[in-house]
Amino acid sequence: MTDSPVPATPRRQLSIWHAAAVCVGMVIGSGIFRTTPLAAENAGTPGLLLVAWLLGGLVSVMGALCFAEMAAAFPDAGGDYFFLRKAFGERVGFLFAWSRFAVVHTGSMALLAFVFGDYLSEIAPIGSFGSPVYASLIIVVLIGLNLAGIRFGLHAQVLLLSLTMSGLFAVGVAGVWIAGHGIPPLDATTTSPPAHAVHFGTTLVFVFLAYGGWSDAATLSAEMKDERRGITLALLLGMTIVTVLYLFANWAFLRGLGFHGLTASQAPAADLMLRAFGPTGQVAIVAAVSITSVTVINALLIAGARTTYAAARDTPGLARFSTWHAVRGTPPAAIIGVGLVALTLVGLGTYTRRGFSTMVDYMTPVYWGFLTLSGLALIRLRQRYPDVRRPFRAPLYPFLPLAFVASSLYVLYSSLVYVRLGAMLAVVVLVIGGLLMLVLERRYGGTHPRAGDGG
Repeated sequence: MTDSPVPATPRRQLSIWHAAAVCVGMVIGSGIFRTTPLAAENAGTPGLLLVAWLLGGLVSVMGALCFAEMAAAFPDAGGDYFFLRKAFGERVGFLFAWSRFAVVHTGSMALLAFVFGDYLSEIAPIGSFGSPVYASLIIVVLIGLNLAGIRFGLHAQVLLLSLTMSGLFAVGVAGVWIAGHGIPPLDATTTSPPAHAVHFGTTLVFVFLAYGGWSDAATLSAEMKDERRGITLALLLGMTIVTVLYLFANWAFLRGLGFHGLTASQAPAADLMLRAFGPTGQVAIVAAVSITSVTVINALLIAGARTTYAAARDTPGLARFSTWHAVRGTPPAAIIGVGLVALTLVGLGTYTRRGFSTMVDYMTPVYWGFLTLSGLALIRLRQRYPDVRRPFRAPLYPFLPLAFVASSLYVLYSSLVYVRLGAMLAVVVLVIGGLLMLVLERRYGGTHPRAGDGG
């Protein structure tokens, strides 16, 4: 009689730099190239705009410290899904995983795929539907890339990230070049200050959209070679790089275009590079923005598939999505499922003719709602599992997690004020997830018990 085969699980094979690359790749996306003018318009002054970007970095670092403690104490491929499940129970964990699968990760992938399509259509137009065609093609290509194996996918991530960071750094260099040659900021005399009331919260919605995604690196905690410090160093290293680059780029936008020139621009990076380096610089930044979009979509696919894998592993009736390929180190069914939902959302954005904006409306409130719960999970987990070994502890506890939760609640409120009706579709999708959860509970009697889940 032979023993039952042991299911394949994630192996500790990733370095700090690999995980940091995913973290930075999650955050440094085309969001900063599309949202900066909107953030400036709502900020009203250059000073408030820079304060918003600095605040975005500080709050993200606070969140990273909270996630670092949870990831070090409870390493799991599910990342914040696993934290929420352990803190608040099976149902909250399932709804979070569903939101990642059907709203946040897939919505972000579709949003960035539209950015990729928009920019690529500028230099290689293929008709009125060129953007969604390119968007769909890049998602399909990245599905195949990640099915080929985690090492191949992450090596590609590091390469794409180096090109992405070079593009963003070039924007800052353009500002330095303009300042060094004594060229004054662009005076957009036809542009008047915003007519509507300045709303700093709305500014933060756009700023935090550009910063969003750092928490997803926690999904790699179960695969870190350095069990004790790996995910902690990866998160902190990644967010420090992001904050410095974002401040550098925004200073460059303001120095080269001027504040009103920035608010009037539809493509500030392209306008700045054109002013500094001519058409060659403009073409180069268009390529960089396209590469940036690919980088983040790839990182989202890596992390989103792992959350789906972890949730399916715990939920009877979803076993098809809980397979892990032992040789390639990937969850293949989860990768395909996440990719197909992202393609469906590309179809939604194509139908509404608003692509990028439709995806912002769709995903932002749900993202910040669950991020608020994730901040509270740190406090709950300390209370519920006081004896668990914590290689890293968030400093200034409980003030740090409470400050992060308060910040998240403010951005959640501001996002609801901004999107209004756009949030309703995401709410409907969450309700569908709740109904699916109840059906699975009735049919299978709840989720699989997990060691240490508690009552």
